Amino acid sequence: MENIVSLDNKKVINWTKLQDKKYRDQNLKFLIEGEHLLLEALKNHVVEEIIVTDEKVYDENIPHYNVPEKIMKKLSSLKTPPKVIAICQKLEEGLLTEKIILLDGIQNPGNLGTIIRSALAFNFKTIVLGNNTVDIYNEKVIRATEGMIFNVNVLKRNLKDFIYELKQKEYVIVGTDVKKGIDPKKTKNTKIALIVGNEGQGLDNELNNLCDKLVNIKMNSACESLNVGVAASILMYELGD
Repeated sequence: MENIVSLDNKKVINWTKLQDKKYRDQNLKFLIEGEHLLLEALKNHVVEEIIVTDEKVYDENIPHYNVPEKIMKKLSSLKTPPKVIAICQKLEEGLLTEKIILLDGIQNPGNLGTIIRSALAFNFKTIVLGNNTVDIYNEKVIRATEGMIFNVNVLKRNLKDFIYELKQKEYVIVGTDVKKGIDPKKTKNTKIALIVGNEGQGLDNELNNLCDKLVNIKMNSACESLNVGVAASILMYELGD
């Protein structure tokens, strides 16, 4: 295990740069914080380097670096830095699953994290991010997924073009409409692509017009709307297996 003590060390400088989206995209790497996320990442073989403050070794085949708290504070986005941070390879795209969720303009990291966790729970194991959706490697998104990010298939696409591809593959495109939408329980199909929109603006009109079916969630009239993470979770549960 190598000891690094200086904030000016080249590795520390490069690790710190991973806090920037552009640098993450260029280098195909990202940071994770804390033991729980690390253990999930290790299961999926995406960890390149491990940085610790207590000399603990998690995998003898992966380079470890022991650092003082000042370096961990520099790397961490948390008020109280963790005892371990890791550098991971960005996730590779996998094959499309039968249930897919498409995200149009989701901006809140917590909402995206919630949707990812629910997508895995309800077997929507492919998540397609529109070009205007928050970066999945944002540190708040990663924390909100509770490690489930390593167990789903994540793609980034132009949604309009991708929906046409899905139609050719015989997916039923399902959107939402609070007035015209039907009960999601009536929309059982083997291959479903659910699309949900931005927290404030909802689903883009062009995307809405490409939907094969529209659904809604029945609820008490005193409740005007649901958080997009909650709504997406309910719909995936109803549309899932």
